Amino acid sequence: MSATTGRVTAVLGPTNTGKTHYAIDRMLSHRTGVIGLPLRLLAREVYDRIVALRGPSVVALVTGEERIVPDRTQYWVCTVEAMPLEIGADFVAIDEIQLCADPDRGHVFTDRLLRARGLLETLFLGAETMRPAIAGLVQGVTFLKRERFSELTYTGSKKISRMPPRSAIVGFSVENVYAIAELIRRQKGGCAVVMGALSPRTRNAQVALYQNGDVDYLVATDAIGMGLNLDIKHIAFSATAKFDGRRMRGLYPQELAQIAGRAGRHTENGTFGVTGEARPFDDEIIEAIENHQFAPVRKLMWRNHALDFGTAERLIRSLESPTSNDWLTRARDADDVLALKALIEMPEVRDRLTSPKRVQLLWDVCRIPDFRGSSDSDHAGLLARIFEYLCGRGLGGGRVPSDWIAKAVSRIDRTDGDIDAISKRLAYIRTWTYIAQRKGWVDDESHWRDETRAVEDRLSDALHDRLTQRFVDRRTSVLLRRLNQKETHVAEVNDKGEVTVEGEFVGRLEGFRFRQDASTSPDGAKVMAQAAVQALKPEFHLRADRFYNAPDTEMDFTEQGGLMWGTTAVGKLVKGAEALRPSVEAFVDDEAGFEVAEKVRRRLQHFIDRKVAAQFEPLAAMSRDETLTGLARGFAFRLVEGLGVLPRDAVANDVKELDQEARGALRKHGVRFGQFTIFLPLLLKPAPTRLRLVLWSLWNGLDEFPESPPPGLVTIPNVAEVPKAHYTLAGYHPAGTRAIRIDMLERLADILRQKDSRAGFEATPDMLSITGMTLDQFADLMAGLGYKGEKAERAKVKAAEPVVVPAVDPDAPQNPIPEEVSVLAPMPEEPVSEAPPEMEAFYTFTWAPKPRTARPERGPRPQGERRERPQGDKPQGERPQGDRPQGERPQGERRDRPQGDAKPHHGKGDRNKGGPKGDRNKGKGDRPDRNDNNKPRQFEARPQRADKPIDPDNPFAALLALKGKV
Repeated sequence: MSATTGRVTAVLGPTNTGKTHYAIDRMLSHRTGVIGLPLRLLAREVYDRIVALRGPSVVALVTGEERIVPDRTQYWVCTVEAMPLEIGADFVAIDEIQLCADPDRGHVFTDRLLRARGLLETLFLGAETMRPAIAGLVQGVTFLKRERFSELTYTGSKKISRMPPRSAIVGFSVENVYAIAELIRRQKGGCAVVMGALSPRTRNAQVALYQNGDVDYLVATDAIGMGLNLDIKHIAFSATAKFDGRRMRGLYPQELAQIAGRAGRHTENGTFGVTGEARPFDDEIIEAIENHQFAPVRKLMWRNHALDFGTAERLIRSLESPTSNDWLTRARDADDVLALKALIEMPEVRDRLTSPKRVQLLWDVCRIPDFRGSSDSDHAGLLARIFEYLCGRGLGGGRVPSDWIAKAVSRIDRTDGDIDAISKRLAYIRTWTYIAQRKGWVDDESHWRDETRAVEDRLSDALHDRLTQRFVDRRTSVLLRRLNQKETHVAEVNDKGEVTVEGEFVGRLEGFRFRQDASTSPDGAKVMAQAAVQALKPEFHLRADRFYNAPDTEMDFTEQGGLMWGTTAVGKLVKGAEALRPSVEAFVDDEAGFEVAEKVRRRLQHFIDRKVAAQFEPLAAMSRDETLTGLARGFAFRLVEGLGVLPRDAVANDVKELDQEARGALRKHGVRFGQFTIFLPLLLKPAPTRLRLVLWSLWNGLDEFPESPPPGLVTIPNVAEVPKAHYTLAGYHPAGTRAIRIDMLERLADILRQKDSRAGFEATPDMLSITGMTLDQFADLMAGLGYKGEKAERAKVKAAEPVVVPAVDPDAPQNPIPEEVSVLAPMPEEPVSEAPPEMEAFYTFTWAPKPRTARPERGPRPQGERRERPQGDKPQGERPQGDRPQGERPQGERRDRPQGDAKPHHGKGDRNKGGPKGDRNKGKGDRPDRNDNNKPRQFEARPQRADKPIDPDNPFAALLALKGKV
């Protein structure tokens, strides 16, 4: 192209002036044209627009990694670096011409400014700051100034949580962009992500999320400042400095304006500001951006285009040649020059530089961009190997081996991994895409172009999916969009209680409470709650009706006081006016309304009232019995307070005061006066026990309720940290390391009363069977009950084997006794080897209660004063005169009451002499036959008993009172 051909126009102005749109219209007015754009993303956008107008058969797209060139191409859309300069197009346009001052790529734009011309028309599009430089470098140029369609206003600093919809937040590093995107997802429901490193396919998919309204926020790098036309109302800078490849530097005012100018589309006004840790702009910068007034560009980056390929050294000298033009300054060494200098230092490369064509080939190889961002040595190593393949045996007649490319591409062609892993593979495939686009570098160019493009597309789609999964909450985004559009939400509740809004799962209805999905962002949570309530209002009423008519069998209470409907918690028990009359608190959302809440509460109250009435019916009947008067009624009240179980030692005085008539009245209601506990046996069943623990815990205000033991256990561990009252309420009595069930303990006590606890007794199989313990465990239990066990061993007595007498057949011939054998001679003694006897362990138990601690309010006992043992319910007999707990047998068992439970009857001779008592100390059921003289007689010495008042509770009290009167 000639520098003097055609009309040259510089269309200058700020962003949103329609410069690119104007250039497209001008190009399509010509038969052929070429437009150079600063970014691959922008080139793809313009290509799609022209294809939509003229069709794909006449439009070419040429970038470093893409090459779509139809046979009848008329219009070329390219990146500035890839522009064809030799085709002689009627029209040529260069966009963002102010990039001539860019330290990295400026020399390319400057070269196009000086050398790229159309046969009929040339356009330079860019900022007003380029006017002096263009006027000084391009002869006969015409300037066309375009004004911005809308106003741009600074709004200061805003938190991301208060960012208005249709905003773009700009960051200058991948880490910063990801962090902001994650924050927006949590607070706003999600965002799209746009970066220069994205492939066009990924970028277009992300932009579509934003443009379609699926998300209201965009997080991007400064790539959006280069011509991407998006519907943005506000631009927020999260930082005002960036790393330019060499160092961190602050953004120039014109760079800030280029990005901020993307706010406001066509005639709609836009705003800009800062967010996060970015410092607010100075007044001078604000005024410059709002009024589009910046200092003009004074120097353009330049590099010699007339390269000398004679030798590598001459090539480098030509690249480093200076300029004498006042408007131009030599650009710093770009990546391609640095790669060239690194490669010519390699002996294997230098040895192949045997001709200018080899040097030119090396320069073409060095211009492969380092898409991977690897270290200089890694990138140089890759370039050296490619150069080696391209040299081949002939003069640059080689090719990059297909198997090598195939192996490299296959390693990249994977869509697993996170965002970073896929982004890295995308960068790698761009290298091979670039190589495949070079003419003559690979065999079967079309195959590798299609193959690398297909891999890039797959990776691009995977990256878009990962970005969307990580930074977009679709549920919240959909709801926010419909809420902003004032649309009615379609909300549903399925049979499983899952609540969906617009088909998106938003939470679950548990009973009468809506549990929102925890993964929802805070802002989205409010929207979801509003939308869900619309569907839940009728559902609340339907559920309340269904719950009110449900049978009690569908409801239950937990051991911590919760109220369940099936597997769903619908309420809890709270303390009521009485222990047996708890109140309920229903779990119902406020949105359900008072009517639903009251219906649920009433149904729960009915359930627990009926449950208490059924489980504690004996207590209710006893409290209603008007025949109970005086002490009996008071004791019945104590039992009701204790929920049917009272430790005997806690009510010992009350028990003593009850006469036989009062006790009989209480026994009619099932009350049993045990030796250790006063209880109603019916209330020791698992169901009443479980409810008793809950009611007692509620009444006493416990934070954590004790749980009832599993049903069927006779003993459970005795944990020191657990209060004794908890065991009593659970129906157990702690003794030693175990706690034994109350009813089984009373059965054991009945057996123990038949034993001589002073002389000692052994454990019987009945005792072990009742407790379900081994002998050692039983000894520990007895120690907990106040007995002392002495362990010993003895020979185990085996049962005598029966003597088998052989049957004699009377008809069989008898063998006569020989004459030499005497029938009177003694039988010969056979030697007997005595085996050691088998030993067995046994315990001898005696009553040995622990001494009680002297109470401070009691004075010392007078010397010689004998302590009177209270009578009460204590059965008399062979019990020692200690503090052993007392009790009585159930009324129905009186006929089988052992002799030891009544006062012993002593003969006169036995009372004073301490002689043998015969068998009077045994129970009636165990009394031996008086005529059986084969059994040894037992004797016991004890002092004479003092006369004591008759125990009114003794079943034989009436007969004893007549003693001596008849």
